[in-house]
Amino acid sequence: MGNMTTRRSRPGRPRHVPDSGTTSPRDQILDAASRLFVSQGFAATSTREIADMVGIRQASLYYHFAGKDEILGELLRRSVRPTTDKVEKILDQVPPLDYETALYLLVLVDVRTLADVPHNVGMLYQLPDVAKCEVYDEFRNEHAELAGHYAHLAGEIASKTVRSTVSRKQLGDLLIQQVEGVINMRTEDPNRRIPCREAWAIAATCLRICDVPQEKIDAAAPIAIDLLPQFIDEKVVEPA
Repeated sequence: MGNMTTRRSRPGRPRHVPDSGTTSPRDQILDAASRLFVSQGFAATSTREIADMVGIRQASLYYHFAGKDEILGELLRRSVRPTTDKVEKILDQVPPLDYETALYLLVLVDVRTLADVPHNVGMLYQLPDVAKCEVYDEFRNEHAELAGHYAHLAGEIASKTVRSTVSRKQLGDLLIQQVEGVINMRTEDPNRRIPCREAWAIAATCLRICDVPQEKIDAAAPIAIDLLPQFIDEKVVEPA
């Protein structure tokens, strides 16, 4: 064969993100990116590093996403969308006009969403670019929609004293900030699970902020807890 040599293809990069065989390349990219964004910072992470962690070429990553901003935008939406997608079902499942139970259940669902987001991506909400870049408009709109649902339910149950002090929007923003305390709870350990009792405490606190009497909170809690399994893939144990 003379000087002809056999050209071998370049071996693939080792995978740092387990390939289950069922996870799509897009989801593997999102998982790798969330790990890196949270562990070393968004600005310090390159698309090449993300591709390396997944075990694909950088060009393959660009087939799925235009760049880091688009990846982060999708990750942030995944910390909100699972809750907003369930609001209509929440309102359908609770007793008519029982806004206390609806709010309690919304909080439980939202806490679970934030607790289940891989690697605690919610902590990236405060990045300066997230507040101003157009690529994050969809996330900001979905977040505002969720705050609007909180505002609506809170406005229906808040006492006259609370309503005379803050607007519905301010009340909704206050409640969603209370729920997003879950992000801070996970800061030291992004894989930390949020126990049911902590979720119940957050929900009860949100109703107290609206000045809901304790007897109404006590009445709403078991109904909401009983309905929660319809919204999450997890066994719920009622409080003693």
